[in-house]
Amino acid sequence: MIRVAIVGEIGCGKSYISKKFGAPVFNADVEVNRLYKKSKKCYKKLRKALPKYITSWPIKKTNLAKAIESNQKNIKKITKIIHPEIRLKMNDFIKKNKNKKFVVLDIPLFLENKINKKNDVIIFVDAKKKDIYKRLKKRPNINFKIVKKLKKLQLPIEIKKKKSNFIIKNNFNNKYIKKDVTKVKKKILANA
Repeated sequence: MIRVAIVGEIGCGKSYISKKFGAPVFNADVEVNRLYKKSKKCYKKLRKALPKYITSWPIKKTNLAKAIESNQKNIKKITKIIHPEIRLKMNDFIKKNKNKKFVVLDIPLFLENKINKKNDVIIFVDAKKKDIYKRLKKRPNINFKIVKKLKKLQLPIEIKKKKSNFIIKNNFNNKYIKKDVTKVKKKILANA
């Protein structure tokens, strides 16, 4: 099975492009939201780590945002609890899809958390800063202070590009992206 990882900046369209591959997709952001709503275990751990901010169930993202805004170190506390859970979910997803030709991993901190394996195919989604900003502004409850702090966790774009096997330019034009994805998919399957 080929593991295809989609990496890039916050708001560059990773999830959108992931879906275009027509393969099972593991979306870490979706899983994180699910944990906040359904995992009592995570709730208890986060409440213990951030008692001032996590006071009610289910976990509210706005409370986590307040915790991060008040202290950069709180990001570490949150990730220490959430990331191992996401890794378990990812491993379950991979086991469940082991007979598929390939799977797509949409994990924002894929390289930063050293989840990548030697044979993974890494695709960098490249988008213009102004386009990303325009898209982020449309998101409900977007907090640019938090976005800035989260960006600090990410590797510089140039390093991500260097570590990638392919770069897909996202100009947010569906037809163009479809063509690009099809081309990349063919190359991946031909090299398998």
